[in-house]
Order: sequence, then structure tokens, then C-alpha cells
Amino acid sequence: MNHSEEAGRLFLEGYNCAQAVCCAFCDLTGLSTEEAARLSSSFGGGMGRLREVCGTVSGALLVLGILRGYDDPKDPAAKPGHYKLVQEYARRFKEKNGTIVCRELLKDVPVTPGEVPEPRTEEFYKRRPCLRLAKEAAAILDELLAE
Repeated sequence: MNHSEEAGRLFLEGYNCAQAVCCAFCDLTGLSTEEAARLSSSFGGGMGRLREVCGTVSGALLVLGILRGYDDPKDPAAKPGHYKLVQEYARRFKEKNGTIVCRELLKDVPVTPGEVPEPRTEEFYKRRPCLRLAKEAAAILDELLAE
């Protein structure tokens, strides 16, 4: 499966940025689309439209945790090993985009504050880099997982 194209398709279908990336990897995580969508739903718009960490990054990191995360708190190498993967993912995303912070990625886009997302119109897609970021986030995750 081309996870990058799937993430783009899901974003255009109406899933938020985090959901688009997380759901694109259901073939690897074993989650249903519904489970992945619920799990990642809070992270769209940089965490509930707070414009913090980009939702595409959060969605990718959720997948990374499912596939390569640790579950033994007594394993002294597990946490640093996983955090190394997280930091490498963030480094690659920043290398391409300059930041992992939503409000910085959207610095040139007028954004209405509040909890209600803007309608997904043609103008919405033209102004925002979110579709491109969803595809890039998935591609970076595929690269990291292949190593």
C-alpha cells in the first residue's frame, strides 16, 4: 500500500490531519479504521485546534508507538530506544518543513480560533499545506520503518 497517497486520500475524505496519517497505516497496525480514527481524533489541528504539534506528526508517532513502541517499564533500554526513533522522525519532518508545530506551519494562513474547524472548501485546500504534510508525514514514517 502507498501510505502517503492513502493519507492524502483520507484527508480529502474529511478525516483530520492526525486521523489521515494514523488510519493510512491500518494495514500495518491491525487497527480498524474506526479504532485508528478514534485513537487519533484528539490530535487534529495541532491537538484539538490548539495549533501545537502538527497533527500529521502526532498521527505518525501514534503509529510508530504501535509498531515500534515499548511496553516494559522495567526495560532500561526500551524508552531511550523508542525516543531515539521519535526524535529521528521529528528531525526528518523538520528538515523538510522547518518545524513540527502547527501554528508555525500555518503562519501564513489566517486561522479562525475556537473549536469549530473551517469547512473543507476548495479555498481551504488551496491555502493550507495540510494535504501535503499528511502525505509527507506518511512517507517519512514509511522510510523510518523500512530501516
